[in-house]
Amino acid sequence: MKNMTEINAAGLENRDRRHFLKSSALLTGVLTATSVLGLLAPSLSWALPLQHLDQADADAVLALAKTLYPHKDLPDAVYALVVKELDVYAGDAEGRNFVTKGVAALNAKASGHFSKVSRAGQRRAVATLIDDGFVQKVRSTCVTGLYNNDMAFAHFGYEGEAFSKGGYVHRGFNDLSWLPAPPSEASPALKS
Repeated sequence: MKNMTEINAAGLENRDRRHFLKSSALLTGVLTATSVLGLLAPSLSWALPLQHLDQADADAVLALAKTLYPHKDLPDAVYALVVKELDVYAGDAEGRNFVTKGVAALNAKASGHFSKVSRAGQRRAVATLIDDGFVQKVRSTCVTGLYNNDMAFAHFGYEGEAFSKGGYVHRGFNDLSWLPAPPSEASPALKS
């Protein structure tokens, strides 16, 4: 028979586990098999467990990142890295409160759940809150969390730094394919 200490410890453990499950979120998705990331990834499905954000807040941060920096074919797996950074930021009470209030402001401006309104509704809500501290925090987090990772590099065709690979003259100098070609007057011919 278990003694009272063991029963109380088991009760605390179950309560902590329930609290963790209640307060955590899980972002999931599937990569397109023919996309650059789908071809490189070991699996087409992905999951990102979060420890501090609840599901509604995680979904709102994901939608905000996609609204601030829209890319037609960029998979949610890359945007989820921004959510992961905000989850770490929300690790203490002050950070968690900051994110919760920021999402509440987005929801209020969107007249509903920010992550569930139309793209146009999301853009309108963000436009009215663009100077808000939370929107600016997510915006600055996108710069590093969204663009400074191997998945984004693969998606956009960035081959890495030049100095360790012999420079760009013989590797990638003129193979930019994701932007339209500049007009010929932008690069006039050299005079002999």
